Amino acid sequence: MKKISEQLKSGKVLISDGAWGTFLQEEGLKQGECPELWNMENRDSVLKIAKSYIDVGSDMIETNTFGGNKIKLNHYGLDNRTYELNKAGAEISREAAGDEKLVVGSIGPSGKMLIMGDVTKEELYDSFAAQVKGLADGGVNALCIETFFDIEEAEIALRAARENSDLEVILTFSFDKGPDGNYNTMMGISPKDVIEHFGEKVDFIGTNCSNGFEDMIGIVKEMREINQSIPILVHANAGMPITLDGEVKYPDTPQIMAELTPKLIDAGANLIGGCCGTTPEHIHMINEAMKIRTNWKSK
Repeated sequence: MKKISEQLKSGKVLISDGAWGTFLQEEGLKQGECPELWNMENRDSVLKIAKSYIDVGSDMIETNTFGGNKIKLNHYGLDNRTYELNKAGAEISREAAGDEKLVVGSIGPSGKMLIMGDVTKEELYDSFAAQVKGLADGGVNALCIETFFDIEEAEIALRAARENSDLEVILTFSFDKGPDGNYNTMMGISPKDVIEHFGEKVDFIGTNCSNGFEDMIGIVKEMREINQSIPILVHANAGMPITLDGEVKYPDTPQIMAELTPKLIDAGANLIGGCCGTTPEHIHMINEAMKIRTNWKSK
């Protein structure tokens, strides 16, 4: 199978998957339960979610391992099963993807803050390294270090990925839009900061969560102004969540996201998928929008 970088050389925009957590809850995951444990105890439900994205045209899907680092798993008393749970998560997505589609191992932040002294650099490295090894042995094609907000922790996760695998690496940060219209992480890191710091260190860079497609366009433009060559990934929420009758809703319909897809591509995005609130229907409509755009450009 060609690597992500090789597939992008033709100019194709790759379609990723959407939300996982929402669907795990629909399958029965209860508040306080460990999502990654489902890779062992509710394998069929996890496989069902992975297949749902392959069935609507995703070129690549992630793994149910976002919180699968040793530090987070320690909250459930499962840190000694880090390798096992990540390998199982990778194998599930690999089964769903088959031999034709790509699998990307999801690696989220530790939830601890170096600046506060909550964790040491050595503990972070050990936590991410164990996760990387499980994902690599489970058959992923690449790693996605995602939803980070601190450059130093991202550096440690990246080093763990490089030193414990030979896989391509995607790195994404999550930005919030401030009153001044600028985007920054909770640590005050801007898209410009991220692209300048990591643009020569990772294979792909990008942004996920916190914003819908409309705001992601501005973030991608800011990154692309600094670096014109690195492939950029966007995993957007289905808009900003709102609460109606005690239930969290996401306002961006599949049609809205599909309509904004060409603008996101024109801004410079190369890999497009969803985060919170996105469904297989969103991914289907994004895929359809891509087909229309490709046919139009080829005429």
